[in-house]
Amino acid sequence: MTKSQRKLWIGLLILTLLTPLGIILPEKFKAGGAWGEWGPEELEKLIGYVPKGLKRLADLWKAPVPDYSFGGEGASLTVQVLSYLVSGLIGILVVGLVIYVISKVIVRNEK
Repeated sequence: MTKSQRKLWIGLLILTLLTPLGIILPEKFKAGGAWGEWGPEELEKLIGYVPKGLKRLADLWKAPVPDYSFGGEGASLTVQVLSYLVSGLIGILVVGLVIYVISKVIVRNEK
């Protein structure tokens, strides 16, 4: 592993470890849900309307793990934090694997 690859992985790990701040800070400051993860209903409460595109496309994708929580709705903060960390790690692994496979296919096609 090169020095720049090591720095990349360390950076990704640090960002993964910081992801729970999105649920910890709103919880500590009684600010509601995680910042930026609003559904159409919450967005309408916050700004008074829902953009047409969001209304139309809001139900297009259903997350495999809604709210990143393996403990279901009403899970403790600890379970939510662990769920965020695991979700982040899974996401990094999946994206890394996809990039790896695509790069191998490209290199093979260039030979």
